[in-house]
Amino acid sequence: MEETSLLLLLCLTSLLSCTTNQAHLTVSPSSSQLFEDEFISLSCEEDDSSAGWTLRRNTTRQKMSQCGAGWGRSAGSSCIISVAVPWDSGVYWCESREGATSKSINISVTGGSVILQSPVLPVMEGHDVTLHCKTKTSSNLPAAFYKDGSFIRTEPAGHMTIRHVTRSDEGLYKCDITGHGESPPSWLTVTGTPTTTAPPPTLTPPTSAAMTFDVAPPTSAAPPPDSGHLHLVFTVLYYLVVFCPYFISTFIMVSLYRQPPTGNGLPVSMATAPSNQAEQRLAEDYDDIAAVSTVHHL
Repeated sequence: MEETSLLLLLCLTSLLSCTTNQAHLTVSPSSSQLFEDEFISLSCEEDDSSAGWTLRRNTTRQKMSQCGAGWGRSAGSSCIISVAVPWDSGVYWCESREGATSKSINISVTGGSVILQSPVLPVMEGHDVTLHCKTKTSSNLPAAFYKDGSFIRTEPAGHMTIRHVTRSDEGLYKCDITGHGESPPSWLTVTGTPTTTAPPPTLTPPTSAAMTFDVAPPTSAAPPPDSGHLHLVFTVLYYLVVFCPYFISTFIMVSLYRQPPTGNGLPVSMATAPSNQAEQRLAEDYDDIAAVSTVHHL
């Protein structure tokens, strides 16, 4: 049990050291192109000073060389180049004692008269980026800008801003100042927005305003206040119009059937009695009279 706990503790410690021991390389002045004889300061901004981060570079003359070993002056996690020369051009990065490395950057030192100041680190997609074309004495002269060898446009103040950069803006840029010359080419890197920085839209909790909107129906969908009463009235009128004639006719027929005979009116059966019954009665009366007369004579 104790061995298992110890093993878990060692794993947790190694994971924490891997996630926290990181460094970011910064350059001052912040530009991928620099003039010869300029002062350069490179720093490893570290999360853990005990990791022992050092600055290394690859140039055309040296590979994997460390700051202070033939170039630069080490000052803790920083490296100072007092006077830059063209062979200081190369790839720079920070490295810890455990072998972890930071993102690398490219630096170009030129002996020419024109440079293109562009970001040393990749630009996030959707951000704005400004490119500066300058000489050793001025940074606001009219300059023509090119991308991948194709002319883009001329800026009167020597500054070109690209709004909301996308991956299509990635490429090799350079500039030209009439009468002074052309800058070395510089590669602009564009990276996508990290998807882990924001939760998925379906997991985003709704705001109070959104919850209120979902619960309460829109006013345009609510029925008029008297529509229920109007519907009831129309229903009653419909049934009255349809069934009133039926009830009226039925009432009249029942009334006529139940009405008693008045005056001298006779029933139909009596009115239709056969005429021979009257004749029979007359014959009987005649016989009675004849009999009375016969007795009287006797």
